[in-house]
Amino acid sequence: MEKKTQLEILAEQYRQEVVSKNSYSSNQIYDSNNPNALSNGDEKGKGEFNGRIGSSVDIQNRIGNLAKNTYNENSIYDSNNPNALSTGDDKGKGDMSGQVGSSVDIQNRISNLSKNTYNEKFTYDSNNPNALSNGDDKGKGELNKKIGSLTDINSRNEVIAKNTYNSENQYSSINLNALSNGDDKGKGDLNGQVGSLTDINVRTDVVAKNKYNNSKGYPDFVI
Repeated sequence: MEKKTQLEILAEQYRQEVVSKNSYSSNQIYDSNNPNALSNGDEKGKGEFNGRIGSSVDIQNRIGNLAKNTYNENSIYDSNNPNALSTGDDKGKGDMSGQVGSSVDIQNRISNLSKNTYNEKFTYDSNNPNALSNGDDKGKGELNKKIGSLTDINSRNEVIAKNTYNSENQYSSINLNALSNGDDKGKGDLNGQVGSLTDINVRTDVVAKNKYNNSKGYPDFVI
């Protein structure tokens, strides 16, 4: 037999000491079927055993919590439970005979609806007087070719009155104020003239200072 080293001898001693302290061994292994892994009334096991789950403390806590719970196997909480339905209390809000919400919800809704100008008999839509331009500041929708609130219309009339251009004097490429006719407004080509009066004067001045012109182009090489 091969002689063991001192390290192996010490390792074996420590192993025996540890194994002797262990509750489990090859003859009593720890697995899901071990009594200490099952819920059999002690604090060790929690695995299911005869329909019971959890340690003794878990079971007691569960019993305590269930005792405080309004709902149980005989009175489950679902969409049909009275506490889930709008029955006039503050618990349920689900639809019950056309009524929805808790008692507080219902009272708040009634209060809000009473403040609302619009209701089932007077709905707000594109045909409602308050949506149409009928001379007040509420509606802006087109009515008899009029668009905007009273304020909008007054503002528009004020701006139009200040505007030089209108339906009879439209601004376009042929409007006098768009053409180069000797003033500072128009710059568009008119009889070969382009630019405002200022543009023309500046151009004339610059051309007069320029050494080069139609007769003497740059560069003007003489061969």
